[in-house]
Amino acid sequence: MACEPWTEKLDAYLDGEMPASEARALAEHLRGCAACAAEGLRKVQLKRAVQAAGQRFMPDPAFRARMQDRIAGRRPFFWSLRWFPILATAAVMLLAGALFLTLNRSQQPLISELVDQHVATLASLNPVDVISTDRHTVKPWFAGKIPFTFNLPELQGSPFILVGGKVSYLGQSPGAELIFRLRQHQISVFIFQDRGLRDARENKAVGTALSVEVRAWHHNGLRYFVIGDASAQDLDKLSELIKAAG
Repeated sequence: MACEPWTEKLDAYLDGEMPASEARALAEHLRGCAACAAEGLRKVQLKRAVQAAGQRFMPDPAFRARMQDRIAGRRPFFWSLRWFPILATAAVMLLAGALFLTLNRSQQPLISELVDQHVATLASLNPVDVISTDRHTVKPWFAGKIPFTFNLPELQGSPFILVGGKVSYLGQSPGAELIFRLRQHQISVFIFQDRGLRDARENKAVGTALSVEVRAWHHNGLRYFVIGDASAQDLDKLSELIKAAG
């Protein structure tokens, strides 16, 4: 099959393990191949289902404590003295790792979920619910569908084209997903209420996540995420236009 080389790379693409040049080539193929796009959407849905199941079935603290006690058992006093330097070093390393995970745990799953939504939109045959290049048509469409309002930038004279938008959800928080096109690239702009994302930490330039560029910031109680496979400079330009409109 002509598409077999592409479908074999979908898992690496979705897991962010593909070089940027190959990821851009695959993203361009997905835009023109309905079969591969559908397979990509299926894999995204499976990935999110597995992630949700993994978070649902977690051992409780009491179970963890029983297992740790059973594994550790009792050791003679001389054994603990002999291994104390090694255990102390390991404890320091574990503490550093725990601090790193604590600082990044809230932001990374959130970004990962938004990237999944962006890929699902890319693979969808109906990526938006309101189709219009006119910001004065797209913005009013969200009235009554989300609990906030926002401004859209004037794109005249810029290389960006507004495609449309749809309501998106992050956890229990409704927000807006706006789709912009830049040449052959599709860029998703997510907007949510800041108070609905209390666990997300500030990260103005997230950088590259899962083979796409990500930008994030908050302003006037709203949290913005710009995600796409365009260049970092292009995402910076679109981010600046959105910030100026806000």
